[in-house]
Amino acid sequence: MDAQSRGQADDIDPADQWVLNPQTGNYELRLDRSAPKPASPRSAAAASRGTARRRAPSGAAPAAADVPGQRGRRSARGGSAQGGDGGGRGTQQTAAGRRKRKQQKSRNKKKSAAMWTGGVMACVLVAGSAFAYYLYERLNGNLSTVDVGDAGSKGFSKDGPVNILVLGTDKRTGAGNEGYGDKGSSGHADTTFLFHVSEDRTNATALSIPRDLITDIPDCPTKQPDGSTRIIRGSQGVRFNESFGVGGRDPGCTMRTVKEMTGVPVDHFMMADFNAVKTLSTAVGGVEVCLVNPIKDRESKLDLPAGKQKVSGEDALAFVRNRHGLGNESDLDRIKQQQQFVASMIRQMKEDTLGNPQKMFAVAEAATQALTVDSAIGDIPKLTAMAQELGKIDIKHISFATVPVVDNTDGATVLLDQVRAPQVFSMIQNDISFTEVKKKESAAKDQQAALLEGPRADASQVRVDVYNGSDTPGAAQKTLNWLQVEKGVLKSTNKSNAPEKKDKTTLEYAPNQADQARKLADLMGLPATALQPGTEDAGDTEAMILTLGADFKGAGVPVTAPAKPPVDKVEADKQVCAQ
Repeated sequence: MDAQSRGQADDIDPADQWVLNPQTGNYELRLDRSAPKPASPRSAAAASRGTARRRAPSGAAPAAADVPGQRGRRSARGGSAQGGDGGGRGTQQTAAGRRKRKQQKSRNKKKSAAMWTGGVMACVLVAGSAFAYYLYERLNGNLSTVDVGDAGSKGFSKDGPVNILVLGTDKRTGAGNEGYGDKGSSGHADTTFLFHVSEDRTNATALSIPRDLITDIPDCPTKQPDGSTRIIRGSQGVRFNESFGVGGRDPGCTMRTVKEMTGVPVDHFMMADFNAVKTLSTAVGGVEVCLVNPIKDRESKLDLPAGKQKVSGEDALAFVRNRHGLGNESDLDRIKQQQQFVASMIRQMKEDTLGNPQKMFAVAEAATQALTVDSAIGDIPKLTAMAQELGKIDIKHISFATVPVVDNTDGATVLLDQVRAPQVFSMIQNDISFTEVKKKESAAKDQQAALLEGPRADASQVRVDVYNGSDTPGAAQKTLNWLQVEKGVLKSTNKSNAPEKKDKTTLEYAPNQADQARKLADLMGLPATALQPGTEDAGDTEAMILTLGADFKGAGVPVTAPAKPPVDKVEADKQVCAQ
């Protein structure tokens, strides 16, 4: 049945008589008359006129249009034929037909519009899927990966803290980079951040490691192009930047060096060269920096006035590489400038880039082209999962700090600060935030912490016997010397080695020695869990028992991590002007 004929059967659509035959899959005409319907006056009149036409004498003029059989039968089922004014009825029928045709055309237009809209939506979805696949293939193809073996973790995990080594090399690849880095170098560890993300995703710390820090580099198993593994021998007492590039050392070697230095396991690495600074700073629309004094560097051609301004591309690279006109023009001053630059870029991305599809794509394109990562996170879904975890951190709880160092005697390199550096490393090892983040303590921890609440005795009144239960030879004597000379704890004695090795340092004391115990805990940085109170009071000359465990890091070095970092820090949500 065509669309026009459906509207010509008064109030009944002839198409309703066509039903689907499930056996043949075709629509067939329904001729069942067993279910008559009440006839309306209009359909009864139509039936009467049909009967009159069929009874007309043979000489009469033929009807204007023969009614199809199924229409006559359907109308006849409505009831008996009725007489009446044929002309008037015909006029009504014609008007009704016109109304039906208009209604039907309106329905057809709506159906057509719905079909067109659905088709467009289907095309959009297909095109969107194709575009998403294109983006995935394009971005995934940009990434470079390195298999670092067991230097890192086997894959990114959403559970537990995450430590990522962000490694900037001084390789001179790319146009316009000839004036930076070491000429002819394959690239060294130039700018290095150990980026620690807390287990609860409330905070993160980026710890800068100076490239001129003197350290030991361990033996490094390194994957070769043919799939074999080559052991690259380590070095003692060399600059940290030699942990990458020298003798074929890969980023896995830098990861191993950082782990040995800090005691912090490194899960993944991300490495970029000079081009990354140019492309990323341009992709985010420039990075705002602030200067107390203007910079005019003849070598890098960097010319910036004092105050706030945006830098991108070549100027951005010159800014993070420049050290002239800053403090004493040392690498440590440049590190501060780099921290401020990265913190500003994070703010820029949080406030302006996220939610802007064009900028987000530009950043993703620039980042994937510039990055080399370990194979465990070497595809877009894994990097996306990691980015989503990092995105949970409030920007005000992202901090930048530098490994505490002291000047070396050569005037060109630095050494670890043997007191403050272990404290900083301990904070990261114990997942302690460098910013004020409230954490809910368990009832057991609250009860243990109560042991440190109360009065303190004077250092001269503290009486303690020191035992060495650690793996450090001479630890008891070194601690005794430090307590007596540096802290005035004169009533202390070296009792040599403990009966057995201990994992944790402990302090045993009697109830009437609690004030002495609190004082010694303050001096040595002992956690509340190290305190072991007895049940009976001690005599006047009886000493407490301090047993050094495997967590002992050196005389004067707190056993527990400090609550606050013993170094200056830069917080990502605050802008600090470089001096």
